[in-house]
Amino acid sequence: MNLVLLTALGVGGATIFGALVGFIFKKQSHRFSDIVLSFAAGIMLAAAILGLILPSLENGGRYGILITIAGIFAGAACLNVIDRLVPHLHKMIGPDDTESHNNADFNKVMLFVLAIAIHNLPEGIAAGVGFGSGDTSQALMIAGGIALQNIPEGMVIIAPMLAAGVKPGKTFVLAMITGLIEVVGTFIGYFAVSISAAILPFALAFAGGTMLYVISDEMIPETHAHGSQRGATYALLVGFCVMLISDVLLA
Repeated sequence: MNLVLLTALGVGGATIFGALVGFIFKKQSHRFSDIVLSFAAGIMLAAAILGLILPSLENGGRYGILITIAGIFAGAACLNVIDRLVPHLHKMIGPDDTESHNNADFNKVMLFVLAIAIHNLPEGIAAGVGFGSGDTSQALMIAGGIALQNIPEGMVIIAPMLAAGVKPGKTFVLAMITGLIEVVGTFIGYFAVSISAAILPFALAFAGGTMLYVISDEMIPETHAHGSQRGATYALLVGFCVMLISDVLLA
């Protein structure tokens, strides 16, 4: 339980750390954030497959393949519904970088922050569900990938809020809230599978589906929107291989 608490704080704290970096480097290089985000996408991709989807199959019994496929599509559909209600990242701010943020009005910026907060909940759930498989090393790698993704996400929300006239103190509090929502999600995922082992296969696949959706629909388009396609692609492959090596060494 203590490990889950520390992991939850680490996942949520990554957003807060990113926000602090955003205060220091209000006009950080997109190339840097794209490489970090792509590396995180690679780790999350491997974690989704190795740490969530394959364990779902292993724990699903006779109908494991059906349960896993249903869970993957349920997780993706859940985030798709959320996306329709509250668009996220590239769908709201476009590819024009921080300069486009400076022209955003207050309401749009607040909607942008709300979108990040809402999307953080299922990401936190994915981190928490990982512990339900009983494989602590895999769970930590899943959480690590999500945390890495949260750093550039925390960085990118600072400049638009400041440009919209939000005071620095309030800006930091709002960024912190988006991170704390992920902490809540982590505990929801952990306690859900702890209460009933029967839902573990579906929950693992559901979490894997949400991660695959985030990677394909949000992270990859975001990292390819600023002319860093080749570097971002190799960063994703490096992240995937790092997770693969870790999985083999820790097995």
